[in-house]
Amino acid sequence: MKGRSVRAQLSRYAIVGLLSNVLLYGAYVLLTHLGVEPKLAMTVTFALGVTQTFMMNKGWTFSFQGSAPLAYARYWAAYAIAYALNFGMLVLFVDVLRYPHQLVQGLLVLVIAVLLFIAQKFWVFGAPAFEASDPASLASRQ
Repeated sequence: MKGRSVRAQLSRYAIVGLLSNVLLYGAYVLLTHLGVEPKLAMTVTFALGVTQTFMMNKGWTFSFQGSAPLAYARYWAAYAIAYALNFGMLVLFVDVLRYPHQLVQGLLVLVIAVLLFIAQKFWVFGAPAFEASDPASLASRQ
């Protein structure tokens, strides 16, 4: 991860995100067109995207070599927070304010993507957080 610049990481993250979100947004629109309620369609597509993007971002975007199980747990935690934010914003802007769900979800994809990049860069795949969990690293500091 040290050899890859933030610009390169952001570019790769954007590519992974764009490809994933185009496919998942298409699935969202298709599901809602078929009669699936928008928040359920968002939930299904959101869950599908988490594991797919974890694998791509772990290896390609951040070149992460640390604890995969810990990173995966943190990835899911970050996405759980993003999901709650996404769900709440759909309730507010679609159910309460009556904006079209397609527009709201399309804009939320962009906002949440930025927040998730920051979480992945500094928490999920951030090297300092994983050094503390490595017993050898702890022993060498004492």
